[in-house]
Amino acid sequence: MNIPWLNWAKEIQAISQAGLTYGENGYDLERYEALRKISVEMMSHFTDTPIDKVTELFASDTGYQTPKVDIRAVVLKENKVLLVKERADGAWALPGGWADIGFTPSEVAVKETREEAGYEVKPVRLLAVLDKKCHSHPPAPNYVYKIFILCELVGGEALEVSLETTEVGFFGENELPPLSLERNTVEQVKRMLELANGPASQVLLD
Repeated sequence: MNIPWLNWAKEIQAISQAGLTYGENGYDLERYEALRKISVEMMSHFTDTPIDKVTELFASDTGYQTPKVDIRAVVLKENKVLLVKERADGAWALPGGWADIGFTPSEVAVKETREEAGYEVKPVRLLAVLDKKCHSHPPAPNYVYKIFILCELVGGEALEVSLETTEVGFFGENELPPLSLERNTVEQVKRMLELANGPASQVLLD
């Protein structure tokens, strides 16, 4: 979803953070700090969110800004895909979340599936690396790459509830429940089912 003001705020924030990281001249650092303040004010104004909250979520990182990485496990049983119901919005998603420091992408997929669904899985292969901006997700302050990993179900049993989820289930392509569009779209879930059943060499990019 292309929203010009959101794209501008993200770009200004990225430029200011890079400048604050690598700048040495005091005058330049003041200008970069002013740019960061403008990006925060833009985000606060258009989202009706308090300045301090925006600063915490949107402009508190240090170092050169890079995309955040969201990893999703694609787990099949009898050609149905594993989904979890998110406590945050009451909608469904592939198990997953932000990549953790110290964990490989495959390890994150295994960990998130265990924590959110209760199942033990074995990573099989990469299905897709997607840029969130190229898909029909709701607007979000972070720039995100999404990694989808096909995993084989090897054990465990469905959790009744977890810290982040309230239900677990397997769903066919034509029986998908309401999806958490912040996390995955209907098109993406259906495409992952196609890729999982397609040639092992096929990987979707962007």
